Amino acid sequence: MSYNLSKSRYCSGVQCPKMLWLKKNKPEEFDDSVMNTSILQAGDEIGDLAMGLFGEFTEIPFNKEDLGKMAEDTKTEMAKGTLNIAEATFIYENLFCSVDILRNLGGNKVELYEVKSSTGLKDIYCHDIAFQYHILTSLGYTVTKSCLVHVNNKYVRYGELDIHQFFEIEDLTDKIEKMQCDIKHRIKSIQDYMEQTEEPVEKIGMHCTDPYDCGFFGYCTKDLPKPNIFNVRGVNAKKKFSCYYDGLITYEDLLEADILSKNQNMQLDYILNNLPPAIDKNSISDFLQGITYPLYFLDFETFQPAIPLYDGTTPFTQIVFQYSLHYIEHEGGELHHKEFLAYPGDDPRRALAEQLCKDIPLDVCTTAYNMSFEKGRIAELANLYPDLRDHLMNIHSNIVDLMVPFQKKWYYCKAMDGSYSIKYVLPALCPDDPSLDYHNLEGVHNGAEASATFTLMAKMSPDELEESRKNLLKYCCLDTYAMVKVWEKLREICE
Repeated sequence: MSYNLSKSRYCSGVQCPKMLWLKKNKPEEFDDSVMNTSILQAGDEIGDLAMGLFGEFTEIPFNKEDLGKMAEDTKTEMAKGTLNIAEATFIYENLFCSVDILRNLGGNKVELYEVKSSTGLKDIYCHDIAFQYHILTSLGYTVTKSCLVHVNNKYVRYGELDIHQFFEIEDLTDKIEKMQCDIKHRIKSIQDYMEQTEEPVEKIGMHCTDPYDCGFFGYCTKDLPKPNIFNVRGVNAKKKFSCYYDGLITYEDLLEADILSKNQNMQLDYILNNLPPAIDKNSISDFLQGITYPLYFLDFETFQPAIPLYDGTTPFTQIVFQYSLHYIEHEGGELHHKEFLAYPGDDPRRALAEQLCKDIPLDVCTTAYNMSFEKGRIAELANLYPDLRDHLMNIHSNIVDLMVPFQKKWYYCKAMDGSYSIKYVLPALCPDDPSLDYHNLEGVHNGAEASATFTLMAKMSPDELEESRKNLLKYCCLDTYAMVKVWEKLREICE
């Protein structure tokens, strides 16, 4: 029997059939770090919202154990003349699809609408829709329209959400119809591929990252020497694969070819030759002269709701919901800490901006790590609240970027592995300190998890919400405490 293909499986097979084979035969090898929780959450929210795009609708309940029941429920709704059916499900031979929105026009005429949380068209979406079109037409339906529904990133919310302004509909009917000439061959090719009992051999290439990063990339490159070209930082995928195909795979190969940048070669050289730290004391000392007391260490956390929640915001606007602030008032003074964390619901930005102005006095030195992010959010808050603008922009003008010494390689060591992210710099400067290990935190270990956690808090029970707040506070606190430790280490270096 031919392998059962859903539209998601089909799209995986279009990107790389071995990805699909491995999902079936070696799922334990999948690296789920490629899955972005926030993007998945956004997709669910936008899919639910889009169901009402054409007015009243009936949703076919998901039934993982009995897909046939979903198809039968769809037939029932179509026979009843239900105009708008969400998750309308169809099965043809060994092919299965659920149409995000099906417009049932009667007389076996339908329109299909595929909903995506992105802000534009991608080629893989056309394959997705073409697969659905093939199933429906094979079952005898006339598909009069094949459309993509995606987010309009220029929509600005004021008052009630305008669903028709929030979404854009692209009519892809002509393109989808033209794709039908070879879809049967592609489906059969994927199904035949999946029938192989021996693991197939496939070359790695740009398809490993386009349109999505593949969770099996580590598995498919497991036999390459370590480290290799794919471990070099700051090199785009196209150049990495170009080097790979030219046989420039090992760090030795790459150094000898001398085709990478100075900083990239530095990463290779330090790993290969186990070099001692590179320290430019004069530059670090000059940099530290610009960091004065009273001294503040600031870090923001944000979330980007796909569906704008507040007036004046667009889809995926960065909304600051939390900050951590460590500070020292004078040389030899104690380290103090303040923090802000909003509860989900009302727009958190006004309360956060007011508290920030109370917590950071005028004309003091504030540090951030990769300050462009904090400065960007502060400038946005200043534009939102004119009465706080002077104070906020005073903070903005007095921010120093603690990342600079590492970005400019005034301090570099092997353990940084080509990165100047604080997640690499901190353990390199302060090894074997469990209090500084992000892995020891509970629930929230990075910015993406912080954003996803805050988004989910709106639907949590009171106990779950308080537990998540505790985890968020600990995570953000560590971010600024880490900055303190980095600053202290820089001072030690220059003593």
